[in-house]
Amino acid sequence: MKQLEVQIMGQSYLLGCPENGDARMLDAVNRVDIAMCKIRDVGKIKARDRIAVLAALNLAFELSDRNVLSEAPAAGLAAAPPVASGARLALPKGNGTRPDPQLAELLGRLDAALGMDGQLL
Repeated sequence: MKQLEVQIMGQSYLLGCPENGDARMLDAVNRVDIAMCKIRDVGKIKARDRIAVLAALNLAFELSDRNVLSEAPAAGLAAAPPVASGARLALPKGNGTRPDPQLAELLGRLDAALGMDGQLL
């Protein structure tokens, strides 16, 4: 396994990378760096770990939207707007009127873990 030294939000990291995976790893690093810097630049959250959690959630949310859209092209789904780059995530609608209960529970648990000053919603 190859190692790459990268920078995310100005901090150096040494990452393990599979052979011939350099380009994909650097693309992933770039996406994480951009997501974290956007959240940091909003200025409401200062703690690097909280910024990382929010960036990871935003990226996972975007990925799940892409997966849902690619799995159901015949359903006539329009492309979902990207997740806001700030510290808030929108709850997707489960049945058209209420937020998805599993996502609401997960976000509630994350809010409790992060404390009052790092609430997602």
